[in-house]
Amino acid sequence: MHHTAFSRRFLLLAGPAGLLVRPGGSTAQGTVQGATPQSATATAREAWIYAYPMIMNYNTMYRQALDSHTPEYVGGFNVFRHYAQFFTPENRDVVTPNNDTPYSWSWLDLRAEPVVLSVPQVAKDRYYVCQFIDLFTHNFAILGSRTTGTEAGNFLFAGPGWNGTLPPGIKRVYRTETQFVAALVRTALHGQDDIPALKEIQAGYRLRPLSAFANTAAPPPPAPVKWLPWDEKRALGTDFVAYLNMLLRFYPRIHPSEAALFQRFGTIGIGGGKPFDATSLPAPLRNAIAQGAAQGAAALRQAISTTTSSLGLFGTREELHNDNMKRAVAAAMGLYGLSKQEAVYVGSDRDADGAPLTADHRYTLRFEKGNLPPASVFWSATVYTLPSRFLAANPIDRYSLGDRSGLKAAADGSVTLYLQKTSPGPELEANWLPSPASGGFNVVLRMYGPSTAVQSGDWNMPAIVRVD
Repeated sequence: MHHTAFSRRFLLLAGPAGLLVRPGGSTAQGTVQGATPQSATATAREAWIYAYPMIMNYNTMYRQALDSHTPEYVGGFNVFRHYAQFFTPENRDVVTPNNDTPYSWSWLDLRAEPVVLSVPQVAKDRYYVCQFIDLFTHNFAILGSRTTGTEAGNFLFAGPGWNGTLPPGIKRVYRTETQFVAALVRTALHGQDDIPALKEIQAGYRLRPLSAFANTAAPPPPAPVKWLPWDEKRALGTDFVAYLNMLLRFYPRIHPSEAALFQRFGTIGIGGGKPFDATSLPAPLRNAIAQGAAQGAAALRQAISTTTSSLGLFGTREELHNDNMKRAVAAAMGLYGLSKQEAVYVGSDRDADGAPLTADHRYTLRFEKGNLPPASVFWSATVYTLPSRFLAANPIDRYSLGDRSGLKAAADGSVTLYLQKTSPGPELEANWLPSPASGGFNVVLRMYGPSTAVQSGDWNMPAIVRVD
């Protein structure tokens, strides 16, 4: 069995001393009812797993939309920041960066009114996909060349409760359960000479409030939010309740399938907008919640250790069947992965004998004739350093290989990738995917437009074979 090659986040846990105290307002003790230490531990374990992807999503939102001092800052809400270049080892905004489809990032604030996304017409051979992710990390909308075509169009995104008038010119309406959502656009880049064309397409992605699109009066602006500062130790420890309660403010209509869940969560003070001051809780109850958070983190680590592909991890609420552990695993191993209909990610950080991949050895990844990764759009393989999960510097500045790379097949029709830090020789260099100069690494195989066999798990990536 191959070990997963997705991003892995070290799970920090705060002990009872790592508590977030919110000045003013009522105390957490006034919001905790009917919980015994034993029940509080079980409930906190369940709630921590539920909250983990939301909290890690907030980490990204905080850096990209709220903290203007971070290198990832996109400019606030309802604006795009475009990345119009191939990623290199110097790009460290995200881990395991995609080197096939540069990103356009935005965060939408839908509290006051909907937002309209306008996309340009693109060539029929130009792949792009716009992914929209709610605060739970559900992929609630995916549009682009595969799903909505290559023609220009306007798409409206409405938050919960909106029932206004739809203006002419809107191709489709997407509704979300949460008032803040992430927008991640990927646009295929065909080479360095293609960068001007990429920039022109990216400039055609426009976000406008509905009032600006329809040329009507704008509604009053929403009230300012007192966002909690990002502190990973606190957010993943006992204080996860405070972060969760803040985010649940923007989930105004609890989904019917979660009614019983939130009844249980309420016994330890969880609820949209409720203040949470853990220091006001009796020590046994406070320690019980801390113990539950630790148990949730341990359960997540165990689930990660047995997960080998992205299948079943990303999608809508309906596709994930309210499986909160799957959401948590997805957030820990590859936050913002596309749904399987659009792309599937598999990979390995081990060779065929189960040993870790290291720069000290040479390896091959061989695809037999007729068994290349089955993808209707494209496929690619990328090497990342471990544990950083960034691209590995190499003498030929090559960071991925795939079906658009001019790979050379052998006489028997097979295609072999050479994974090593030095050249395999001039006759094989077209198929050389350089590994890092030192240390461990992993390989991620991306398949866009995956076949039915890939989506069902019937196609498997071949084992990586050590050759010296």
